[in-house]
Amino acid sequence: MKKDIILAGVGGQGILSIATVIGSAALRQELHLKQAEVHGMSQRGGDVQSHLRISSDTIHSDLIPRGGADLIISLEPMEALRYQPWLAKEGWIITNTTPLVNIPNYPDMEAVRASLAKLPNVIAIDVDAIAKEAGSPRSANMVLLGAAASVLGMLDPDKLRDGIRSVFMRKGQEIVDANIKAFDAGLASAVKR
Repeated sequence: MKKDIILAGVGGQGILSIATVIGSAALRQELHLKQAEVHGMSQRGGDVQSHLRISSDTIHSDLIPRGGADLIISLEPMEALRYQPWLAKEGWIITNTTPLVNIPNYPDMEAVRASLAKLPNVIAIDVDAIAKEAGSPRSANMVLLGAAASVLGMLDPDKLRDGIRSVFMRKGQEIVDANIKAFDAGLASAVKR
């Protein structure tokens, strides 16, 4: 049993928080975990990505080969497409539909949506709007994680909630509760599809 996940987004969106929560959940389930991060120009709004490899068996490499990712979780739709060559044939893309236009030649959003629509396994939701509806606009990353939980399979949603508690507890119970509420809203949104 294994899951190879690429997390993608733009600096400041919370990609590394998602990685930390998933890692915590994997360890709570006594799974093996390898992680590699590329921060890019994250302080300037550049792309950020992380490779997460989770398995019930020993993992020998922390990088996911092209065509090997079971899942791409992206907080930015163009970034989801950037890592599409790493997606396995039966893999899933879980992405935000709201672009973070941080470059002058950002592609036309209709073209981005059309490219995503051609793929067989995509959950594309407006995580920013769902986070606002849940009362925590800063928790869009946890909404996306909740949506991804619908296809993660080997990671129990309750263990992901425990991971959220572990990661955010130092910020107080109110922040923990807001992030869990956002996670649950994302999970509910993905299950409706």
